[in-house]
Amino acid sequence: MEKIGVIDYGMGNLHSLGKALERVAGNQRIVISYDPEELIACDRLVLPGVGGVKAAMNELRRLELNEMVIEAARKRPLLGICLGMQVLLERSEENGGVAALGLIPGEVIRFVDPPLDAVERLKVPHMGWNRVHQSRPHAVWAGVPDDSWFYFVHSYHAAPVNPEHVLGESDYTHRFAAAVARDNIVGFQFHPEKSQAVGLRLLANFAAWDGDGR
Repeated sequence: MEKIGVIDYGMGNLHSLGKALERVAGNQRIVISYDPEELIACDRLVLPGVGGVKAAMNELRRLELNEMVIEAARKRPLLGICLGMQVLLERSEENGGVAALGLIPGEVIRFVDPPLDAVERLKVPHMGWNRVHQSRPHAVWAGVPDDSWFYFVHSYHAAPVNPEHVLGESDYTHRFAAAVARDNIVGFQFHPEKSQAVGLRLLANFAAWDGDGR
């Protein structure tokens, strides 16, 4: 039986994500664990997360999961969700600069607060439903209509160096990367497990994806 490993480092909404994966993963077993050896044996990995990159990286290192994630991404599909997507990049500008996993070139930057006299006062964090435009084809988009609505909660967003690594974009104060992809890696800034039918379809597509880079 194939297994999807959900990485538990104390900073993710594991219950709702695990239940969503159970609904769409077919015969695959869902393993929620912080044990590197148990996780590296899984066929696919999901890195969730809420909060900040500095705290996330501290916990991943403390649990000796950071190198496991880097190694696993070379061999099997890896999905990052929200904060789990952000730590896939090289660094975050929070706290004066924090090194991340470095799997996708680029950095994580904060939304700029709008000026007080702005016509539209968009609040930071970006919270709620927003459309995602599919920047390029990928297996995870199969059956997901372009410009579908997804649920976001975040103050920082990814800024990949290479435009080819941007899989989807959304607009909030400006256009930003809402989904990224490189080789065996995909990442969503939004929460698919909270995004109703289209979110479940994305998770189902990931559960069936062989990580061929497309």
